[in-house]
Amino acid sequence: MRSAWRDALPYYPLLPLGALIALVWANAAGESYFRMAQALAFPVNDIGVAFGLASLAQEVLEAAGPDGTLPSRRHVWLAIASGVGGALAAAVAYAIYVHLAHEQVLIQGWPIVCSVDVFFGVAVARSVFRRGASVSTFVILAVVSDIIALVMISWRTCVAAADPTAWSLILIALLLSLAFRWLGARTLWPYLLIAGPIAWVGCYWAGLHPALALLPIVPFFPRARRPLADFDAHRHDRSSVTHFESLMAYPLQLVAFLFGLVNAGVLWRGVDTATWAVLVASLAGRPLGVLATTAGAAISGLVRDGDVRWRDVSVIAFIGSIGGVFALFLSTTVFPDGPLLMETKLGALATFAGAPLALIVARALRVGRFAPDRQG
Repeated sequence: MRSAWRDALPYYPLLPLGALIALVWANAAGESYFRMAQALAFPVNDIGVAFGLASLAQEVLEAAGPDGTLPSRRHVWLAIASGVGGALAAAVAYAIYVHLAHEQVLIQGWPIVCSVDVFFGVAVARSVFRRGASVSTFVILAVVSDIIALVMISWRTCVAAADPTAWSLILIALLLSLAFRWLGARTLWPYLLIAGPIAWVGCYWAGLHPALALLPIVPFFPRARRPLADFDAHRHDRSSVTHFESLMAYPLQLVAFLFGLVNAGVLWRGVDTATWAVLVASLAGRPLGVLATTAGAAISGLVRDGDVRWRDVSVIAFIGSIGGVFALFLSTTVFPDGPLLMETKLGALATFAGAPLALIVARALRVGRFAPDRQG
């Protein structure tokens, strides 16, 4: 039983469970659900998500390192460019749809479609590709997209706050992390108990979404050289004081469950313009943006033709169309309670359709687990 649970960790199995409970609870006893969601929103979305993003950022750095799964720096830059291109294309598609529908009040919701449900998306990517560069590519794409979404949502607040004291706290956290690294700290606790809280307060004070707080100090975390296998669940059994994702392997399952529980409670009513705008931007705009960016990188010489596996990129593009729970979380940040929020949340929920689309494309193109040499 313990081995089966450990093998399931890379799929974040508790996230869909939390989301399912939220959906049923919200529609069966909405008043009690929304009281609970409001009470837990701050610790889960502003603190818990910071640890989730930091864990994935650590994985990105290891994947891009000398022992990582990505073959070269070109693949890293391609993944970053695809994340930016996909987010930009989704935002443009959203804006065009809103403009054509004459619903300009919705335009402020464009950062929502920049996001990717990184936890659920990683589970889908791993179910298709098992391990290797394609999973790492998706993780980079998703993290870049979510950083863009969080920064864009925070932008107005940051400009309004413009407090140098807040930004100095973030700088202090960076300097402390540098000092810990220089002193050879072999445990993560100084980073998490000293530098992390200072960075979090700085982000919160500056108006920057605190879910981003740990990202600047992740590059300073201690890491030992080791081969990295994206699908190796047994990594969590060793070096827990050195590797962040090992230390947080089990706590992050709780974070994922609560993230789904707090944000996925959507009432089944109110389908309208915002719903379709989010759905079209995510399922059409983002995959086109990822494919166009990859094509542009190949044409411009940023990557060589041999570096691009178009079948894999096509599947990754559709996995990236899943806004899911992360888009639900951002919806509550952009829109106050009311019809627009419900419309947007239904659209975000509908982007889960990207998962079966990705599986259909993977099967049609014989990618990953559907490749001929893996069948039979």
